[in-house]
Amino acid sequence: MSDPDQTAGNRLVAVRLDDASIGRGNPDQEHERQIAIYDLIEENRFGVPERDMGPYALRIALHEAKLALEIQTEAGEIVVTHILSLTPFRRILKDYFMVCESYYRAIRTSTPQQIEAIDMGRRGLHNEGARLLAERLEGKINCDFDTSRRLFTLVTALHWKG
Repeated sequence: MSDPDQTAGNRLVAVRLDDASIGRGNPDQEHERQIAIYDLIEENRFGVPERDMGPYALRIALHEAKLALEIQTEAGEIVVTHILSLTPFRRILKDYFMVCESYYRAIRTSTPQQIEAIDMGRRGLHNEGARLLAERLEGKINCDFDTSRRLFTLVTALHWKG
């Protein structure tokens, strides 16, 4: 994971999901996606190695088991598109959603200590997913861990069944 330069251009100012490949979700899914996008835009460090064309816009699409990240200039000029297989994320996503279901059930019936333990497991899986994403983006996109974590949040929001 690279830490991008601290210039104002090394950031995302827009994130758009491709409706044609991702489609619309139910209201809960759409809400989660919008929160993930808002959080990502609000605070991020994002750059393209050896290019200083930012700030950037990001268009995210799904094609079969692949994530397409189309990086554009703020004016909409395509800088580069990266295609990532989502296969390496399968286990993490499956485990993450299983722990999330446990967490939501626990909120209704468990003690605060039990809820906290489940939440720690959820955060650990989220961090594992963010690290894997950062590894897969190495040399393609410069971002800090918090940005990788927010991008992974968006990946989970794209796969959330509600």
